[in-house]
Amino acid sequence: MKIGILTSGGDCPGLNAVIRGAVLKGIAVHGHEFVGFLDGWRGVVEGDIIDIPRALVRGIAKQGGTILGTSRTNPFENNGGPEVIKANMERLGIDAIIAIGGEGTLAAAKRLTDAGLKIVGVPKTVDNDLDATDYTFGFDTAVEIATEAIDRLRTTGESHHRTMIAEVMGRHVGWIALHAGMASGAHAILIPEQKASMEQITEWVVSARDRGRAPLVVVAEGFVPEGQESPHSERGLDTFGRPRLGGIAELLAPELEARTGIETRATVLGHIQRGGVPTAFDRVLATRLGMAAIDSVVEQRWGTMVSLHGTDIVHVGFDAALGNLKSVPKNRYEEAAVLFG
Repeated sequence: MKIGILTSGGDCPGLNAVIRGAVLKGIAVHGHEFVGFLDGWRGVVEGDIIDIPRALVRGIAKQGGTILGTSRTNPFENNGGPEVIKANMERLGIDAIIAIGGEGTLAAAKRLTDAGLKIVGVPKTVDNDLDATDYTFGFDTAVEIATEAIDRLRTTGESHHRTMIAEVMGRHVGWIALHAGMASGAHAILIPEQKASMEQITEWVVSARDRGRAPLVVVAEGFVPEGQESPHSERGLDTFGRPRLGGIAELLAPELEARTGIETRATVLGHIQRGGVPTAFDRVLATRLGMAAIDSVVEQRWGTMVSLHGTDIVHVGFDAALGNLKSVPKNRYEEAAVLFG
């Protein structure tokens, strides 16, 4: 069998480990042949591929990013669609696709599977927001990067007696903000799932200052302050029609400074959370998911995604995978909030 692999959407540490796990098991156990679609769905629509022999994946588990490239291409636009993709697969002799990506990628994969294509999915999102899997690879690395950066912000904030605001990724959910905030001892953690007024945030900051601390605030990019209806977005929409988020920290900083009288600085970590080498946890999880994706292909589990449940890798349908976001439960947030006062 000839299998095509693609990585689509935002990159994250661990993508190469998935590719390596799938290719090594596919070749060693089943004798499969592999090609890679370049730049996500763009390569699928345009038939732009490279061969992936065993030698190409040697040692790539420790590399960040993706050797195949990625993009936020919508496969149903720009002369794409199921018939075009089917024709490309037949012309290139490709029997099935392993699609590695997040919400947008898997939603597109579901539509294409419904149209008759043979696709299995591997979940990828640093936000850790897919309800059908306990953890996604890339999340652990993003938390480690964010925690180290926030630790560094704390020292400069203490030196200047400033309030420091660190903005981390998290479109719909605040897992990175919660974990990195708790690990770094933040005085306030602001996440999309929990509304907080400027009065409450000000109270947390002033309380920290009154205890002789330099206040530290961690905010997810998708946080919506009380009284505001949608996340802060000034950069338009992506190819899937979703707002490009970012900049909420810059919005909060002058407001907090005016309310508290404390000099306040904002830092947006942005894409630094996606870069660099993956942690050992993410390398192992990504490798296991890649190997399980080959099992899905062999068993013809089209329209399913591999996922982590407890310590086991299982297979779930795209419908279940895309049904719900894995939000931070209220009780988890309240655990952290105890530390703010």
